[in-house]
Amino acid sequence: MSPLFSIITVTYNAAETLPATLASVKEQSCKLYEYIVMDGVSKDNTVELANNANIPHARIISSPDKGLYDAMNKAIDIATGEYLIFLNAGDAFHSPDTLQMIADVIMNHDFPGIVYGQTQLVNANRQRIGERHLTAPEELTLKSFAEGMLVCHQAFIALRRITSHYDLQYRFSADYEWCIRCLQHSRNNVYIPNTIIDYLSEGLTTANRKASLKERFKIMCYYYGTIPTILRHIKFIPRFLKQRRIDRRASQIK
Repeated sequence: MSPLFSIITVTYNAAETLPATLASVKEQSCKLYEYIVMDGVSKDNTVELANNANIPHARIISSPDKGLYDAMNKAIDIATGEYLIFLNAGDAFHSPDTLQMIADVIMNHDFPGIVYGQTQLVNANRQRIGERHLTAPEELTLKSFAEGMLVCHQAFIALRRITSHYDLQYRFSADYEWCIRCLQHSRNNVYIPNTIIDYLSEGLTTANRKASLKERFKIMCYYYGTIPTILRHIKFIPRFLKQRRIDRRASQIK
């Protein structure tokens, strides 16, 4: 019998941040999962930490990859769970019963295409910084992502059979484009009105943030039209300024 969830963590030299993620997975009251750690041949003790965590049904694989999204694709190829959950090193389930809560929603809604919830930001000391600058909406449709990535990737749980590979032409925003394609194939999206993920806010470099925004703009134009995307970006200016304030606060708390 296939597990209900494939929880996937991609790592590379993540020894400093991985323990919180491992502990979070291991403490889940719901055990209907397999755990895949896809490592890119770390030079620190990342793999050792993952092996020593003794998480049930864990597969720790260390092999060369072409980057984050290539590693995610490799994990998708071997995943056997009904649903995919991606947790980056440092990210964690919000509480020990989070996975059980998600499982209950899935069962009660006849296996929807996507289940999603809210995300809170934490720093390296696991202190709460605040809510994510974008709030997951109560109703999620394909058009919702025209406003940006309203649901954090880690809080976006997708039925594996409606998913496909990440598009490797995007180095920084392939997760955004992947979520859009999932939404194209989902007939039912179910909202969990709770925080389900603690997201480690480390902050991207300025260069990566700009590159990510450029990629996201290109993706928006492709799926939602160039003129509508340009007009929406005028409205995004206050949101951009809010995100900068959150980033500054995160750096001060560290």
